[in-house]
Amino acid sequence: MRKTLLQAGGLVAAMALLPAVTAGIAASDADTYKQLDQFMAVFERVKADYVDKVDDKTLIKGAIDGMLASLDPHSSYLDARDFQNMKTTTEGNYGGLGLTVQMDEGAVKVVAATEDTPAARAGIKSGDYITDIDGKLIYGESLDDSVDKMRGPAGSKIRLTIVRPGRDKPFDLTLTREIIQLKAVKWQVKDRVGIININSFSKVTGAEVKEAIAGIDKQVGGKPLGYVIDLREDPGGLLDQAIEVADSFLTHGEIVSQRGREKTDIERYYAKPGDDAHGLPLVVLVDAGSASASEIVAAALQDQHRAIVMGVRSFGKGSVQTLLPLTDDTALRLTTARYYTPSGRSVQEGGVEPDVVVPQLTDPDYKARPRLREADLRRHLLNQAKVDNSVLESDVTPDPRFAATPDTLKKAGVTDFQLDYAIKTLTRLGGAPAQTAATTPPAPPAKPAAKQP
Repeated sequence: MRKTLLQAGGLVAAMALLPAVTAGIAASDADTYKQLDQFMAVFERVKADYVDKVDDKTLIKGAIDGMLASLDPHSSYLDARDFQNMKTTTEGNYGGLGLTVQMDEGAVKVVAATEDTPAARAGIKSGDYITDIDGKLIYGESLDDSVDKMRGPAGSKIRLTIVRPGRDKPFDLTLTREIIQLKAVKWQVKDRVGIININSFSKVTGAEVKEAIAGIDKQVGGKPLGYVIDLREDPGGLLDQAIEVADSFLTHGEIVSQRGREKTDIERYYAKPGDDAHGLPLVVLVDAGSASASEIVAAALQDQHRAIVMGVRSFGKGSVQTLLPLTDDTALRLTTARYYTPSGRSVQEGGVEPDVVVPQLTDPDYKARPRLREADLRRHLLNQAKVDNSVLESDVTPDPRFAATPDTLKKAGVTDFQLDYAIKTLTRLGGAPAQTAATTPPAPPAKPAAKQP
């Protein structure tokens, strides 16, 4: 009886609170409607009094863009043109330069230059700003307009003015547009080491990685000493392809989890039995241009002790965007979740820390040039367990392993120090003699410890 009375008393108390709760909801709705009235007042005033006539479509799109820009750098509204651009860059070929760019306070900032494209061959780097196109200032233009100007017929020339942090003056680069062949994966064999270069995570990346492994094995005539998975300057792409790529090198265990707004909104993805790489040693290369899907792969293989991660700290994009169709040719790209590595860490802001930090010594200005990362973008999502990387990045103590200069490396025939270092690491792990003692790395630990936030 006492229990029944207590329950009844709780019910009475809850019912007594209902008017207050209802009043609170009503007050919130009233405030929302008041703000919408304010928006309509501004909309009508602009239509009536702005110095130039502006159509409704332009004003509404601007309002939507502003709303989404106030959330984070990766949420956006896709109109018909944006839809077509996305389809072109993910499924087809286009005439352009091979750049991934992002708007940063009105300026066009380079996220990555795709390998073997006009932009990469011209030496454009992650973190560069593009301020002028063919001598005309583009500051303040929309990102779509700037991208449209950089695209064009193959064979046509374009002049870009670059501002590179660390250099005193802007400089111009003249490039020739090409048909950008969206080859997601390239591979080669060097010193019996298979090199798998993943440039993007499109809908075919997982299948092409499997083909690359098979091609390497066939060329070697058996099993190689190991594989280098090169994720440098890879801005990411599709989540399911990142999972498929990681699964190619894992036999079990979690690959990644994504967590939404609610505590119960968690999805986990696991590896299936079977390792396409035969359990051979792996080295994963990352840099400041490795983002999103690239970081999922690198962190999964690192946490599962399957690979040694080398290079420099990655970009730090640990959020998931979902494409939500609105009409037949418009959609909303909205940040709906954060992803977490198998050990439960988030790479948001902090990125993936390499097990072995290897600078790109063949880049003559690698010391002076700041790197663009997620934490540099306005309104980026915060990492509740953020790691302070300032101590690591402020450490200027010279490492005796990296005493070589770009000139001495060039004379030795080394054009990519990070890749050369990775290959030599795998030749040591595989038992083959290293060729150049000056740049031979010490044997790394067989199972690098997973880093916690």
